[in-house]
Amino acid sequence: MATTKVKAPEQTNNVQESALNELFIDELKDIYWAEKHLSKALPKMAKAATSDELRSAIENHQSETERQIIRLEDAFASIGQKAVAVKCEAMAGLIKEGEEIVAETEKGSITRDAGIISAAQKIEHYEIASYGTLRTLASVLGYDHAAELLDSTLQEEKTCDGLLTQIAEAGINQASKAEKA
Repeated sequence: MATTKVKAPEQTNNVQESALNELFIDELKDIYWAEKHLSKALPKMAKAATSDELRSAIENHQSETERQIIRLEDAFASIGQKAVAVKCEAMAGLIKEGEEIVAETEKGSITRDAGIISAAQKIEHYEIASYGTLRTLASVLGYDHAAELLDSTLQEEKTCDGLLTQIAEAGINQASKAEKA
């Protein structure tokens, strides 16, 4: 059986010239776009929420998202890059899905809240995956300050996801089960 030799990529001693660095910057631009657009979508989700607890959680995350955008700008600056947003197709799709859920559920219903939580948790899970990867790449590339900034946001996203689960399990899911379609 013949084996195919894989050509080793050209090695560089300069991190900023590495393919991994390019990937890191591209992913940073992607999540920057995602956060900026999420910050515009969250107020609509909060307004559509029925329960005060869910509305408050979304409003709090809105404030957190604004701080996360600033943190991303700091991460760009810490690696000598200008903060640039490049469209994140994944976040665009997740936001659109959330808007569709709101449009397809009855205003004032607890079922709408269950749908909003579902959409919000999909967004949180995307962000958790993105920030976890970015933090790791930053560490590998030696961008320690950027890694710290990204880890701070990662922890906030995990906390938000946990809060959404708690709100859903504390009553919204059970209450929505009793609503008629």
